[in-house]
Amino acid sequence: MADVATTTKKTGAAKAKANGKTNGKTAVAKPAARTHERHLFGTDGIRGTANEPPMTPELALALGKAVAHVAGRNKAHTPRILIGKDTRLSGYMIEQAIAAGICSMGARVILCGPIPTPAVAQLTVSMRADAGIVISASHNPYQDNGIKIFGDDGFKLADEIEAEIERLMANDTLLGPRPTGPGIGKASRLDDAGGRYVVFAKATFPRGLSLDNVRVVVDGAHGAAYKVAPLVFSELGANVTSIGVKPTGTNINKDAGALAPDNVRAEVVKRGAQMGIALDGDADRLIVIDEKGQIVDGDVVMAMCASRMMDDGQLAKRTLVATVMSNLGLERAMQHRGGKLVRTQVGDRYVVEAMRSGGFNLGGEQSGHLIFLDHASTGDGIVAALQVLAIMVRTGRPLSELAKEAMERVPQVLENVTLSARQPLEQMRNLSLGTAKVKDALGADGRVLVRWSGTEPKLRIMLEGPDEDRLRRWAKDLAAAAKKDVP
Repeated sequence: MADVATTTKKTGAAKAKANGKTNGKTAVAKPAARTHERHLFGTDGIRGTANEPPMTPELALALGKAVAHVAGRNKAHTPRILIGKDTRLSGYMIEQAIAAGICSMGARVILCGPIPTPAVAQLTVSMRADAGIVISASHNPYQDNGIKIFGDDGFKLADEIEAEIERLMANDTLLGPRPTGPGIGKASRLDDAGGRYVVFAKATFPRGLSLDNVRVVVDGAHGAAYKVAPLVFSELGANVTSIGVKPTGTNINKDAGALAPDNVRAEVVKRGAQMGIALDGDADRLIVIDEKGQIVDGDVVMAMCASRMMDDGQLAKRTLVATVMSNLGLERAMQHRGGKLVRTQVGDRYVVEAMRSGGFNLGGEQSGHLIFLDHASTGDGIVAALQVLAIMVRTGRPLSELAKEAMERVPQVLENVTLSARQPLEQMRNLSLGTAKVKDALGADGRVLVRWSGTEPKLRIMLEGPDEDRLRRWAKDLAAAAKKDVP
């Protein structure tokens, strides 16, 4: 479900946008009209506790049948569908159920085993498959699992296709007669899926550069990249220390990876490494650590990469795409360099949509989803880390210096409020009045963002401005106002 958001900042750029103009500096991408009602698919597939509704083998079976039906429509050949997964114990159960559904419709299954989400997207395209399915709950604990689907172009499915798949899952008769005899599909295993992805990822690192004598620490979060991530960096010449690469089926993301970067930070300092790379469970996002053990988040990485790409004439339309959660400092950094920032609602799929519709090639989220559209069709933590390393090698400068000059962060405060029910923000009178007061106090020096979570009755309040103490007080005041509106 899409997040509902409202910004209350009224800078010159925002006012120009309200008048139907942009000053060439900042814009807000209008979300595409979402008229296709979905109940199972959220902003990043279907997700839930494994073996409980909706994440059951019965659902997985039905989904496999529906995807095979859609993928095979109007095709003269037998459709081929890739399945990749992370290291969760429940992945075996869900993988086999999806594969059974696909085979029951006469399609062919190609099992890739544990590989990153972006690897499935890339292999779907390179193997000319008709769809790619990922079994992963990303950063969630091991008890959860999820399913997301890529089309034959390597991009996540459009809302209307996901809605159609849901209709087919709900009504088996829409699938038509099932094949029998030799018409039943079969499954095979792609033994070198990981190796193919390693070759692809290495090719995104600039020719003529090497990571010889570069020391990196890689944390695979005991997840999908536990094998391939260390290989990518070591085969490019880096001296790699690997942690979080011993999956048990029940330890994915546990005290490891992007959700728990303290392990990487400590190891970077201990080893005297130049960079730490903390991936999440399916390796579609990362947290970067500098040589001093300090976190470099997605906003700073985007600022670094956008600046370099602008200098090289490679940033399409001198524009970066980020969400409404990205720091105001990123926006100012782009403006200072003569670039533009386009903001979208929260969710990497909306970043990709804005990039494709606007003809842009770099975008991402503060959380570490980074999309280099010249290389990959979805967020890829390994590819993103390689782009940062390329900047370090070319400049010969430490990551801490590059990060410091990339952007000046504006203090940002986040406050989450769980309420008894969701209400339209415009109907929450106390919150609206309080928000207006904070907006007036901040003026052009900050931002206020209030939005509902996409999956629960939780209000998310974000404030930015020059005085962090005042921001914290205001955030508490807005939370209290929201509780008055929804007791």
